[in-house]
Amino acid sequence: MSKVVLVTGGCRSGKSTFAENLLKLEDDVLYIATAIVTDNEMQDRVKKHKASRNQKWETYEGFKDLDKVVENCNHKNIMLDCVTVMITNLMFDKYKDYDNVSMNEVDQLIKDIKHEFEKFILKVKEKDINLVMVTNEVGAGVVPEYKLSRIFRDIAGFTNQFIAKLSDEVYLTACGLPLKLK
Repeated sequence: MSKVVLVTGGCRSGKSTFAENLLKLEDDVLYIATAIVTDNEMQDRVKKHKASRNQKWETYEGFKDLDKVVENCNHKNIMLDCVTVMITNLMFDKYKDYDNVSMNEVDQLIKDIKHEFEKFILKVKEKDINLVMVTNEVGAGVVPEYKLSRIFRDIAGFTNQFIAKLSDEVYLTACGLPLKLK
């Protein structure tokens, strides 16, 4: 029986390292990297992530229609890093100008993004694949000054709650230490 695990935490909390360690004894892993390299800093981050993980893992780079990727997957394990980067990509895939997006459009976007994750997770469960996902905890800070940041925070927070409900285990990391929440 497959297991779905969500690992959350703040920036540099150790969440990716903890998530990778959950699968460290596994060579049969599809690593789904959701980042899009847009500058030198991101390129450096991706390079470091690649160097730190098991070199036997296969990598898929993408952020949408992941249920279709899972449909053709023959791996026993999947790691998705990172949910919040995927959310950002889905947001900008839909709209570019968030200063002029209506709250009805935001509500629909939240539904669409949740549905994207629901299709993905249900396909993983259907195919009996273990899944570990990494996400950022976005609810511990102050209310952001800018509309785009507030919209992102809301979408990420609601999506994290939704994914946590679909997960068998949920961990919060701080200072490199995991705390099991579920």
